[in-house]
Amino acid sequence: MVATFLLTSLVIVATPGTGALFTLAAGLTRGARASVLAAFACTLGTVPHVVAAVTGLAAVLNASGVAFQVIKYAGVAYLLYMAWATWRDTGALGVADASGPASWRGVLYSGITLNLLNPKLTIFFFAFLPQFVPAGEPGSLLKMLVLSGVFMAMTFVVFTGYGLAAASLRDKVLSRPQLVQRIRRVFAATFAVLAGRLAVETR
Repeated sequence: MVATFLLTSLVIVATPGTGALFTLAAGLTRGARASVLAAFACTLGTVPHVVAAVTGLAAVLNASGVAFQVIKYAGVAYLLYMAWATWRDTGALGVADASGPASWRGVLYSGITLNLLNPKLTIFFFAFLPQFVPAGEPGSLLKMLVLSGVFMAMTFVVFTGYGLAAASLRDKVLSRPQLVQRIRRVFAATFAVLAGRLAVETR
């Protein structure tokens, strides 16, 4: 059971998505420390979804079409904002001074918000975790919290790996301004595509 959980979690975490893309972009444009901060922020952004799943709020979200749509379109709007800001080189992913407090706050805020405004994460935890914790089993709440912690730790480790790998290429990329511009636009377009995919998703 534990091995199945770990393998399934690894596949889910390693599959590139919004958080992984954000961490890659942070590492590539701002360096290793920014990539670790981005990975931490994305991991931190899953906490409310874990809390919702454990407390039963995920069931309410799953049952309420209005609540799901509100959170979903807030996420779509933020992804579109990220696409626009990245395209214009004014967002948290802009190639600029990455050492100031404002820069760190921007990366942290963006990473948390990206995952916070993803209703699919709440539904995922609601449907995924109970499969490994039989209903009515003694200590089930503690087991769900432990499994959630393992999932979050795995998310942080994998995302950090993505970010550091991207950061290792940073110097080569920054020495070629045209390549920087192309990569930035690819990230912007990908954020827009992810926004479109989220917009058409249903519960």
